[in-house]
Amino acid sequence: MSTRGFGPLRPPRSVLVGLATVAGALALWWLATSGLRLLNPLRLPAPHEVWAALAQISTGQGYGGATLWQHAVQSLWLVAKGFAVAVLTGVPLGLLMGWSRRAEALINPIFLLLRPIPALAWIPLAIVWFGLGDAGKVFVIWLTAFVPSVINAFTGVRGVDPVLIAAARTQGASTPQVLRHVVIPGAMPLIFTGLRLSLQASWTTLVAAELVGAFFGLGRVLNVAGQDIFPGMILVGMAAVAACGAATTWLLGRVERRVLNWRPAV
Repeated sequence: MSTRGFGPLRPPRSVLVGLATVAGALALWWLATSGLRLLNPLRLPAPHEVWAALAQISTGQGYGGATLWQHAVQSLWLVAKGFAVAVLTGVPLGLLMGWSRRAEALINPIFLLLRPIPALAWIPLAIVWFGLGDAGKVFVIWLTAFVPSVINAFTGVRGVDPVLIAAARTQGASTPQVLRHVVIPGAMPLIFTGLRLSLQASWTTLVAAELVGAFFGLGRVLNVAGQDIFPGMILVGMAAVAACGAATTWLLGRVERRVLNWRPAV
């Protein structure tokens, strides 16, 4: 049988370029630390030191009071709760402000007043209000993720073509029907843009929140490793945060593709 027209399966060029970039970075890392010893191990540990730290925290011995898996699950759980609350509150508020000028006039002044305050500035007050438990950390994550979700939902609604809304009105559509079939689908791409920004901000804030008063979590790993002057473990904690952030971003992307399946593939 002829196999003409069926070449060998090859990964996309972007994947090959990405793998080459990662391999090059790892090679430079090894060369600067273990190979030529250009850098002090206290400033940048060698790959084998990071591997040893990973083996330590991954076993039953653990580090910072738990294993890497337990720390990661705790951080994922906090991010999931804070992000979910931000989505359930921020997106409806942005839709409301974008649709109703009266709601915008009523709510926007307070939103603009609180928006410039960094979420990290709320950490001391969150500790006073909620103590050192998870509630304070979820509160701070919610504050961070809330703002992008509101702004992008608001912008998405205001970006919907008024002609489409007028056409739906002409066909006899009620306000709930216009919102459901015209406004919300039209705003959805920007809403998901806001959700991606919110998710990224959630991970950044989580690590900062866990640096103070956390018993478990990846932020605690970084905090304890910094106090112990353990650079290898610091890099392990940073890599774990990056991996968890990439995994949750990938999941959100899958949800976005399923929800926006009407959009043409780019």
